[in-house]
Amino acid sequence: MPDSSHPQRRIAVVGGGAAGFFAAISTAELNPATKVVLFESGKKVLRKVKVSGGGRCNLTHSCFDPAELAKKYPRGGRELRGAFHHWQPRDTIEWFEAAGVETKTEADGRMFPVTDSSQSVIDCLVGQARKLGVEVHFERVLSGLEQTADGKWLIETRDGKKETFDKVCMAAGSLKSAGLDTLIEGLGHRIEPLVPSLFAFNVKDPRIAGLSGLAVKEAGVRILPKGKPQSGPLLITHRGMSGPAILKLSAWEARTFAGHDYDLEVEINWLPGWKRQQVVEKFGELRRRKGDSLVKSKVFDELPRRLWESLLSAVGVTPEDQWARLKKECGDALLAELTAGRYRVKGKTTNKEEFVTCGGVSLKEVDFRTMESKLLSGLHFAGECLDLDGVTGGFNFQAAWTTGRIAGRAMAGVGQ
Repeated sequence: MPDSSHPQRRIAVVGGGAAGFFAAISTAELNPATKVVLFESGKKVLRKVKVSGGGRCNLTHSCFDPAELAKKYPRGGRELRGAFHHWQPRDTIEWFEAAGVETKTEADGRMFPVTDSSQSVIDCLVGQARKLGVEVHFERVLSGLEQTADGKWLIETRDGKKETFDKVCMAAGSLKSAGLDTLIEGLGHRIEPLVPSLFAFNVKDPRIAGLSGLAVKEAGVRILPKGKPQSGPLLITHRGMSGPAILKLSAWEARTFAGHDYDLEVEINWLPGWKRQQVVEKFGELRRRKGDSLVKSKVFDELPRRLWESLLSAVGVTPEDQWARLKKECGDALLAELTAGRYRVKGKTTNKEEFVTCGGVSLKEVDFRTMESKLLSGLHFAGECLDLDGVTGGFNFQAAWTTGRIAGRAMAGVGQ
């Protein structure tokens, strides 16, 4: 039940993205007596929702086990594991469907609205906020945030206006661009360095030149010399490499890439389903049983023909070479290319609209049962302003819905 002891409770939410909207809606939904005001620094709200999933909005992922779900977060997984017991993908799906957005699950587990349009999600959130009386203020950039002697929060915006609130939820993804990092640090919170998390690799290499658009269904990729491999589909682009395998690695190794200024070597295993010895034995079998066949004839179903031919060319195999006459050094080099090819990454490419960062408010300073600051009462956090981020596949939005809901519940005065 709502806490009726604060009938005039005033709540401010800073940031008009997924987490901010869900925090504002949750507060108003769970305690209609609250007055909720949402501050958005730009002219539009829910901009990442609009472009997510190629404009389809990858709402969440069909992973309903909190422990398994938490493994999808390079930073914040431990804290989110408990939070997912209070709000997880099943809750997200039920909430949106009750609000009129029916969802569907794709083969890889990603979940989208059946309309395949992010506008359905935007209309739903904006409509719910309006229905619940949430005030949305555009182009209101915070210039001051301080706790008053009576424990309330004074917000000042660049237009010179000042307002007092009982509680504040910081939910702006781009802390630095809005200058909010300085305000939060001024309150005593630590901001972990902000670095890109999901990005494609810029790789200029003759082995993948001219293969833009070619996809490999499963590849393993790791940072050399001793990085942990990530696997999944890999897409060759005109700038280098992208796809889930690359994006996963960029997320888990975000700080390593940043520390090397996005200039380091990665190892690609084009045949992660094969043990190295199995490939050796396959070569031996081809020499014995199909010695007169051309090496250029495709051997592995997992590899697109053009990539196979490019790797052959890279190790010096000519179009006329037969398996029986394949030089040992060429065979050894081909084995290395297939299972442990080395590629130099020089730079990154991000879709600026879908930009994800790691870094933000230190998780050690936030109570994930309420999303409240451990340093200052009445100050809550949600979404990307925290030092948490997920791999690609709907996990970042799920973190936004979860942290937004928990913050909203706490600000509404509703117990767990």
